Amino acid sequence: MTDVSPQPLLSVRKLAKYFDVSGSMFARGRTIVRAVDGISFDIAPGETLGLVGESGCGKSTTGRTILRLEEPTAGEVLFEGRDVMTLDRHELRSMRRRMQIVFQDPYSSLDPRKTVGAIVAEPLIVHDLAPDRRAREDRVVELLQTVGLSRDHLGRYPHEFSGGQRQRIGIARALAMNPKLIVCDEPVSALDVSVQAQVINLLQDLQERFGLTYLFIAHDLSVVEYISNRVAVMYLGKIVEIARAQDLYANPRHPYSEALLSAVPIPDPKAKRHRIALKGDLGSTGSPSQGCRFYHRCPLRERSCATNEQILTEVAPGHLVACQVRTGINGATASPQKHNETVQ
Repeated sequence: MTDVSPQPLLSVRKLAKYFDVSGSMFARGRTIVRAVDGISFDIAPGETLGLVGESGCGKSTTGRTILRLEEPTAGEVLFEGRDVMTLDRHELRSMRRRMQIVFQDPYSSLDPRKTVGAIVAEPLIVHDLAPDRRAREDRVVELLQTVGLSRDHLGRYPHEFSGGQRQRIGIARALAMNPKLIVCDEPVSALDVSVQAQVINLLQDLQERFGLTYLFIAHDLSVVEYISNRVAVMYLGKIVEIARAQDLYANPRHPYSEALLSAVPIPDPKAKRHRIALKGDLGSTGSPSQGCRFYHRCPLRERSCATNEQILTEVAPGHLVACQVRTGINGATASPQKHNETVQ
């Protein structure tokens, strides 16, 4: 991991994304799914922020909304000080040269009808970054070699590659624009464990070499611990804890974070860890609780948690937790001036 500058490259402020699923076969009447519900965080240049949580908590929607692959319902996304949400189509296209994404599934994110050379060259053509065909091919070969592939792979099609190789192609395509920020949306979850390690090491090497900044979305907490400077824990559209990786893994403060980390396998077979089994309903982003989203499953809950909104509160330097039981802060009366929602 690279040294981190204190000035944020990306600042997310009260970002929200709601989906209207009224009329679907699973919805009765008007139903709004609050996939992302007013979250805030910063990412500094050269940093990797891990975003973790259960499936359906809003992690991938957060990444896609930041890039405006999904249009936000509310909030701001400041990239290099400029609000991405206010850009018109032409300005957004220019901005996306510096903000790229690596998708989760290497099998479906590559066009099966195009050769690898054509896939990696496409952004160069779209943004007119190569003056001629020869220069474009040289750049594509350079990108492939950067991710561990070779010129021999130019004319092959995606189905001729393994999952790990396909993900390397996706990474090469993202690098074509010389981006500053890459959203890694579960980039190794579809790969074998041994291949996961290779791709993670590649991402770290590229970060060191090009000064990249990552938003690393994953549900595998072991992978996130290895690659991240800081980690944000998400539950049903809300960030419930954010801290430096070593602090979060050594001393999780939110009950949900504790439960997640208690399930992480320990390499030492003699070591013991108390497993926290959560009880109660998972809840729904379509009908969230008025107060704490984790209320129905929380072993520490108090009656007031059901109605008090939980505000991220600093409990140690750089360590924020949204839990009135652990912070002693009543969500209904907490002062926003004293309890900020972001930390660098």
